[in-house]
Amino acid sequence: MTGTDPSKATFSATDYAMMARALRLAERGAYTTRPNPMVGCVIAQGDEVVGTGWHEKKGGPHAEVIALQAAGEHARGATAYVTLEPCAHVGSTGPCADALIAAGVSRVVGAMRDPFPQVDGAGFERLRAAGITVETGLMEAQARVMNRGFLSRIERGRPWVRVKLATSLDGRSALASGDSKWISGEPARRDVQKWRARAGALLTGAGTVLIDDPQLTVRLGDETPFVPPVRVVLDPGLATVARGHIREGGAPTLYVHAPDARMPRGVEADHVAVPVHEGKFDLQAVLAMLAERGINEVQVEAGATLAGAFLSAGLVDELLLYVAPVMLGERARPLFDGLQIDAMAERLTLRIVETRRIGTDVRVLLQPEPPASP
Repeated sequence: MTGTDPSKATFSATDYAMMARALRLAERGAYTTRPNPMVGCVIAQGDEVVGTGWHEKKGGPHAEVIALQAAGEHARGATAYVTLEPCAHVGSTGPCADALIAAGVSRVVGAMRDPFPQVDGAGFERLRAAGITVETGLMEAQARVMNRGFLSRIERGRPWVRVKLATSLDGRSALASGDSKWISGEPARRDVQKWRARAGALLTGAGTVLIDDPQLTVRLGDETPFVPPVRVVLDPGLATVARGHIREGGAPTLYVHAPDARMPRGVEADHVAVPVHEGKFDLQAVLAMLAERGINEVQVEAGATLAGAFLSAGLVDELLLYVAPVMLGERARPLFDGLQIDAMAERLTLRIVETRRIGTDVRVLLQPEPPASP
């Protein structure tokens, strides 16, 4: 098998077991690898594992190199299972394809091709040119889900967007006053920290900063390493730039403002102008800017107006919803504003990916379905 047509490759139970292990290894880098993808590697002689590795952080050794070092001479004639195509270019480290060739592996099984322009098939081709058997497509769907943020940035030019919201049973996200502390329980609020930790950016609006004064930092409560996500505030007039806990906590903060806004004298902050149309940010431009800064995943934690704007624009890839067993009443605020749905045929349909009990709340992970054909 050369891997040119993964659908025709026949993989054994051992192959599946080894790739599953490589995927579990890759996931260990969920909080630390960005902007790089998560990658795991298993080196095996038959059903015996002789080396494993996973990519921990940008600039550090890649998964293949770590696994090869662990395998030593046992790598010769072995099969390497990798969750993403080995790189073929010189970046922060040398080409992993060359390392596999030098180690003398006889077969490489890859979950998927790397769409990064400097790789994009070149790694697999280099391995084949060296006489190594290359088979691809094993557990590709799982590999793509794991690196959905990286793939979104490379393939679509924008990060993967996840909107996090807490809701009452009657679909309300805050009281009429804007008060939303706390709809969900403490276990749910702890659970959110894990989702924050894997995001490259936590995005909110000026209204949320003024009303809730959030810090928007990751608080895991243990020794788990993570790279602090940048806090992004959409603030057209820079009304919040000199106030709030969003400037504290040891994480970077980026203010996105209208082109005609001016930074207050004496205030220092990272800021960038993005086009505004009819008083509203060009959200596509916001996401493109974040992609250029190496952001793979954006977690939106904002009120109904901004959450609704992302949803209306078709820019929500995932909805992280914590449903609490409480009622807030008809005067409370909805989950989303501005959807403008007048007919049942215009309704937005979402697919439930997962449901899980978190304390007294229920966490529901959903993804919007493509619009139905007329």
